[in-house]
Amino acid sequence: MQRAAQRYDRAQRGPRATRLSRALVCAAAVPAVLITAACSSDSGDAPGKAGASAEPSAGGGSAQPSVKPSPTVQASVFRKLPEPCKVLPKKTLGDLAPEADTDGKKGSGDDTANRSSCSWTSLDNNGVKGSQFRWLNVSLLRFDSDTSRGSGNDQAHAYYTRQVQDAKAASGAKNTKTEALGGTGDEATAVRYDLKKKEGAFKQQTVVARVENVVVTLDYNGAGLAGDKTPDADDLTADAKKAAKEVVTAVASANGRAAQGSSPSASPSKGTSKSPSPKGSASSGAPKKG
Repeated sequence: MQRAAQRYDRAQRGPRATRLSRALVCAAAVPAVLITAACSSDSGDAPGKAGASAEPSAGGGSAQPSVKPSPTVQASVFRKLPEPCKVLPKKTLGDLAPEADTDGKKGSGDDTANRSSCSWTSLDNNGVKGSQFRWLNVSLLRFDSDTSRGSGNDQAHAYYTRQVQDAKAASGAKNTKTEALGGTGDEATAVRYDLKKKEGAFKQQTVVARVENVVVTLDYNGAGLAGDKTPDADDLTADAKKAAKEVVTAVASANGRAAQGSSPSASPSKGTSKSPSPKGSASSGAPKKG
């Protein structure tokens, strides 16, 4: 009977004791799981944080794309042009066009900051002996620096080259001669030729000069009309070259600078440019004035 009671007691205590033991084991296991989970969480976060902090340094500290600087060109040296009808002294006008009004005739629609021109017409009538005709024209063209077209000097050089080629290729020209000039701006060329017209035999002189970003085109022609003698081409060319130098000086002076002549081979600084094609060259109209 006593043994039965003991077995009963063991049977009652056994499951409860077993459950208690399991509970204690589980309770003890929970902190260990939490600690393990915590450790696993910390160790799992570390690479992410390290990767996040390392990523900017690998990219140079900025995720934004680099911005290329805008291209620049050399600024234009000359910012304005002189009054075209005042670029030559009265003495010079008296020598080249003695019967002309010294005030000259200014080109219409001129923007004096960028393009201008002036002409003088002289007719010395000698009655039955004929008359001496002279026509003088000065054309000025200034180029501004531009990132798409290049520096003003480069544009002016391209235009200067075209003006010289146009003068050499004048329609109906005979006995064409070309001379590179020194001491007239940065580069200069004189072109002379004979031109036969119904009024008489004309002697044409064209001097093209570049000084920095400005191109000067001086046209000078003369003829003996109604039986008068044909003027000497050498004299006309000498007068044209002298006048061109004075115009170059006037351009520099208008911008507060002294004109500095250089060798004929001088050229502007190298640079990629797309040169414009301005119209209205005086040289193409010079012979028509006869």
